[in-house]
Amino acid sequence: MKIIDVRATGLRGATPEGGWQEELTQDDVVHTLVTVHAEDGLIGIGSVFTSENLVRGALEVLRPLIIGSNALEPERTSERLHRTTFWMGRGGSITHAISGIDTALWDILGKVTGQPVGRLLGGRYRERVRPYASLLMDQPEPLRDHLLQLRNAGWTAFKIGWGPFGRADERLDERIVAAAREAIGPDAMLMVDAGGSDSAWAQGYKWALRTAHMLRDYDVAWFEEPLPPDALDDYTHLRRLAPVAISGGEVLTRRQSFHPWIEAGALDIVQPDVTKVGGTSELRRIGWAAHDHGVKLIPHGWNTAVGLATDLQLASALPDTDLVEYVTGSPYIDDITARPWQLDDDGMLAIPDEPGLGIDLDAGKLAQYTDAAHLLGAA
Repeated sequence: MKIIDVRATGLRGATPEGGWQEELTQDDVVHTLVTVHAEDGLIGIGSVFTSENLVRGALEVLRPLIIGSNALEPERTSERLHRTTFWMGRGGSITHAISGIDTALWDILGKVTGQPVGRLLGGRYRERVRPYASLLMDQPEPLRDHLLQLRNAGWTAFKIGWGPFGRADERLDERIVAAAREAIGPDAMLMVDAGGSDSAWAQGYKWALRTAHMLRDYDVAWFEEPLPPDALDDYTHLRRLAPVAISGGEVLTRRQSFHPWIEAGALDIVQPDVTKVGGTSELRRIGWAAHDHGVKLIPHGWNTAVGLATDLQLASALPDTDLVEYVTGSPYIDDITARPWQLDDDGMLAIPDEPGLGIDLDAGKLAQYTDAAHLLGAA
């Protein structure tokens, strides 16, 4: 079965805030959907965490390399794309675009074989997984109100991030975390994301260590990106001394970038993003490398419904991945699929067992945010 076309189109009109110094508007495109079209009209879908213009530019380079290739060989095809384009630099828009192509090829393979992607990746360790509600921090009172709403809707795990944390004063940082713990109760999971990859991040090692000790008092499960994303030595020291788990890695791409961090013992939890790290094939390799070193993989997922569906399949196929990130309130997750996501009574998400990624995009809903006819139309 040959690949006959590859397409991309960005989502716009409801882009959620990212918490960045250079904040997003609703029409900014940072999520781009990719479809790979094979013979017999079969379509696989993937998601890329970068702009439509960058993905389209990357596809101009990648299209001649992929058209005519076997649509049932995702890992071999993606590795060829990585190696053929190495001279353009690993980790940029080429790698991001390959991420979407790779996941779309796994979706096709699943549809052809009648199996969910997780089973094709080696087997399903779980049939459901706990999503954590991921939201930006606010001042203590409005944050408390937001978390109460989510708790009452059935969420049992929460991550609060960015916003004013680490950007004003340490007393406010503690008030924010205290308000969050009060709102969700003593039994829910709470994670804190400092957002150290932000362009305006100014905190360093000593702040991170002091803050980690404060977070222990509120039973925080992990402290995410407390340092700039290239501070490998500082992360290694912090992880050894911090009383809470340290996580990071969302800006890293390709497995080769993760190996030094895993081998140095810099992180308790690695957080590659399947929509930019190189795709499903690459994230699986990182997951097993982490597992072999006693490090857990929890995917970063400020994402789309396609990205979430991919994370769910990976969570089924990796023994330690018992949580997935869920951006609450984003129409790109909640409002583009034929079947809405639904928490069960335990606050868990069922991992689809239908072929491929196990989701269908609703062309009518999707058309509110992108050119659905171009994306999903016949090749």
